[in-house]
Amino acid sequence: MLTATFDIGTTAVKAVVVCDDGTVRFSASEGIATLTDGEFREQAPDDWYRAFIAISEKIFERIPAEEIEAVVFSGQMQDMIPVDADGNAVRNAILYSDGRAGEEAERIMRTVGERKTAGTGTAGGRTPENSPEALAAAGEAEIARITGNHFDGSMPLPKILWYKEHEPENYAKTAKILISSKDYILGKLTGRFVGDVTACSTAGAMELATKRWSPELIAAAGLDADKFSEILYAHELVGTVSEKASEQTGYTTATRVYAGTGDAGATTLASGILSEGEYNINLGTSGWVAAVSEGCMESAGGGFNLAAMQPGKYINVVPFFNGGNVHKFVAGALSAKGGEADYSYISEILKGTEPGSGGVFFLPYLVGERFPIVDAKVRGTYFGIGQETTAGELARSALEGVAYSIRQGMELMGAPAKKVTVIGGGAREEAWCRILGGVMGQDIIVYKDPDLLPALAIAAAVFMAEGLIKDYGEFIDGLTAQGHCTVCPQEPGAKAVYDGLYEKYKTIYPTVKGFYGSR
Repeated sequence: MLTATFDIGTTAVKAVVVCDDGTVRFSASEGIATLTDGEFREQAPDDWYRAFIAISEKIFERIPAEEIEAVVFSGQMQDMIPVDADGNAVRNAILYSDGRAGEEAERIMRTVGERKTAGTGTAGGRTPENSPEALAAAGEAEIARITGNHFDGSMPLPKILWYKEHEPENYAKTAKILISSKDYILGKLTGRFVGDVTACSTAGAMELATKRWSPELIAAAGLDADKFSEILYAHELVGTVSEKASEQTGYTTATRVYAGTGDAGATTLASGILSEGEYNINLGTSGWVAAVSEGCMESAGGGFNLAAMQPGKYINVVPFFNGGNVHKFVAGALSAKGGEADYSYISEILKGTEPGSGGVFFLPYLVGERFPIVDAKVRGTYFGIGQETTAGELARSALEGVAYSIRQGMELMGAPAKKVTVIGGGAREEAWCRILGGVMGQDIIVYKDPDLLPALAIAAAVFMAEGLIKDYGEFIDGLTAQGHCTVCPQEPGAKAVYDGLYEKYKTIYPTVKGFYGSR
């Protein structure tokens, strides 16, 4: 069967038509504009729908509409998208990156804190225990217990409160508030207002354990519970294309529409991890480590938790400020091109270097860090440079420093690593993948085709629902069989070297943090 997959992203709507054997029949994209004004970040939901229709028209130039049996979506998360009873946007969507609702978030935290401390003996007269700061802290802890995440003004819940108070007429016209861009298209196609468990995890209002909206948090915000959408898993059927939507889009009324997932759900599945002890490292400009587990990790320090595409599982994510930026730094600092990053030169000088970089260490916190340590003041630092130190050792020690930092973060996440996958631009540096393998003590599985794999992941939700594959594990096995990943073996003997050096690395930050004014 053919499934049309769409990602409703921040900069573009992307489509890939996938056959059930994993082959791609069509791909295209349409750009999306973002409206900015200070901290405000908005998009017009009808721009998403128009882009969806424009791409669909291109699909039908190549593939008859009746051959597209299903449609499924991924999309940006943590949005605030109000729609009326007919599924039309009441106003622009307020995006995840919009920072307008900080004051509202503080008020919600204080209210939750007041309700939490009521009856505990701390309510009543002004005491340190019921000061505004203490109540906010108590509320934040309670919200973290319910949602599995920290709470701030970027979350949809305080943005909805902002919306209610600043635009009461629009709020009164609002039937439902959606959390992901894809949910707007789902409503247009089927007339049903739904969200998925992964995207709704970012709303600041979902009970992560039950996958239901929290009456406690919605009431604390003074909002209407009936304005929140139904929550489904990615593989659940939303409905078929309505007659009205069929006329607008060209899909037949027999086309099945599935719930899909927020983009983090698709990216995680596409990175090849499914169970505890499996980790994915994303080496973008910054970076993150994602794991799939059966429970939540502590959200302090910037980590967060999402419901995974598969029932009963959670995505645990810790973000790092420093990743590919360190690679770029050494590619520029050591370049003969006047500071311009020369990655091919770095690849060349890394050849012949040995684990441990001749005794040189690099603390990789170029822009401060938020995990595994939280320190905005610390900066990158070299140790152990001598007259004999080579450019290759300077480069290698920098990449080793990032690998040590990632290992430290993974250890804080809990389960020992039994599988490590890597995606992102940094994964193209083969030497870095070998370094990661030695530091982690694992062969590294490098996933390619980053623009394609999330589309295949959401298509897998459809194929599972349709009985074409038994589970997501079969999908991941298929990625290997189809050549979407390669194995980068760890260097012989590297783990023994790195284990000792890693223990030394962990002493560096406590030694230098005072130099940077950190406590």
